[in-house]
Amino acid sequence: MNSVLERVTLRSVESSGKLLPGNGQLGESLRHARLHMDLPVPKLVEMALQRGEGVLADNGALCVRTGMRTGRSPMDRYIVDDPLVDAEVDWGKVNHPFDPAAFEALWARACNWLRGRELFTAQLQAGTHARHALPLFVVTEYAWHNLFAHQLFVRPDPAAPEAAGPEWTILNLPSLETDPARDGTHSDGAVILDFTGRRILLLGMRYAGEMKKAVFSALNYLAPERDVLPMHCAANVGESGDVALFFGLSGTGKTTLSADPMRFLIGDDEHGWDDEGIFNFEGGCYAKCINLNPEREPVIWNAIRFGAAMENVVLAGDTHSPVFDDGSITENTRVAYPREFVQMRMPGNQGGHPNAVIFLTCDLYGVLPPVAVLTREQAAYHFLSGYTALVGSTEVGQMEGITPTFSACFGAPFFPRHASVYAELLMDKIERYNAPVYLVNTGWTGGPYGVGRRFSIATTRAIVHAVLRGDLEDVETRLLPEFNLRIPLKVHGIDERILDPRATWNDPAAFDRNTRELIGRFRDNFARFDVPAGIAAAGPQV
Repeated sequence: MNSVLERVTLRSVESSGKLLPGNGQLGESLRHARLHMDLPVPKLVEMALQRGEGVLADNGALCVRTGMRTGRSPMDRYIVDDPLVDAEVDWGKVNHPFDPAAFEALWARACNWLRGRELFTAQLQAGTHARHALPLFVVTEYAWHNLFAHQLFVRPDPAAPEAAGPEWTILNLPSLETDPARDGTHSDGAVILDFTGRRILLLGMRYAGEMKKAVFSALNYLAPERDVLPMHCAANVGESGDVALFFGLSGTGKTTLSADPMRFLIGDDEHGWDDEGIFNFEGGCYAKCINLNPEREPVIWNAIRFGAAMENVVLAGDTHSPVFDDGSITENTRVAYPREFVQMRMPGNQGGHPNAVIFLTCDLYGVLPPVAVLTREQAAYHFLSGYTALVGSTEVGQMEGITPTFSACFGAPFFPRHASVYAELLMDKIERYNAPVYLVNTGWTGGPYGVGRRFSIATTRAIVHAVLRGDLEDVETRLLPEFNLRIPLKVHGIDERILDPRATWNDPAAFDRNTRELIGRFRDNFARFDVPAGIAAAGPQV
């Protein structure tokens, strides 16, 4: 394997004499391809339309379909298992090993497939902090995938210092499918990360989120080596400079709550925390569109315009107007747009150390409080637990609707190392920088899913604003014994009756049954972690 990244001179349809990175095998194939290099957004949209990859909606966004995969395909995600990573990766149902020789054969097949084809390339990077950023060389078969990469990753600033890390190559070829019998894959598609060769290969995958999350996974493996905590969270900043983090799986409210008209956005999904503060891994946002409403989510609504890319959103046949409440294709409808489409955003895509860390959980049992104040040990417990509900099908094979889940670090599918690595980094950061941590339930109250009602965005925003004002730092609390949580007696602007989950139920016996079931799930899930006694005791008690 030639793992040394070379620079090869190539001539492009759009630009001649540019230098393109890529290992020797890829570079040789690209010499025989028809290349469009670093095209601007209007040209990428134009070419996507010309090639029949999508249509324009009446709001100006490019609307595309992703075929049978309308979410990530976790069974098709692999990491090349070589001596560099074998002892470091948490192998199992999330991180599947891939044979190095089989990967090299598949990479060679992909490179040969490129010859004579029309391709799109872009020089981008992951991470806005030059010390920790990864330069990316992106090669895509589709124009709209290149548009997605252009909007979601960071476009290097010529005036800024160059990214310090070695370059990674992303090769995304949806039309080239895998053969399980020949290639050792699970299906006709694969996402494979090669840490030694710094390569990401995507075959048979049209859902663009695979590209984004593959790069996030690479960052999550590399960041701890630099004492950086990688986080599946959103981040924003208030007028006084106070920084807030919002952890949570898709559907819990990260993007919605971070896109606050009163605060400056850092980013909606992926960040790092180092000794200087918080910085975004991305240059754009990837928001869910299902039931999008301009009154509840004005920032996202206004960001969907020309240059944005919508996935699997249904359009009205006569007007091409998006029908955001139509989930007939999937509930995981998505839109990708750059941070520039958000008026209230932080310059530099970064901020200081957080003044509040918020864990968002969507409790479908309806027994968790709308907000609780966590100790340092409880923060570690709930970070490792990552309890929430899966809202909509963000992964292939998930049930449409609502199901409970535990996802360590609030994003287990994207963290290659053992969860304890990230939990220890989190505990160190919150202690070193004195960051208070809160558990906020964006799920159900007054009964479980199907019986009770979900907390409104307005209610959750009011709670979050109280947290960000510091109202809960010294507020009087009482213990919610079943879950071992301290809950405030009062929150400004919130009906006190909803602060105690038991008080919202008409059937106390049903509340107790649901509580026992959820506590049992917590304890069964946490039994797999080997942690200090103080952390284990910080969770729910029988």
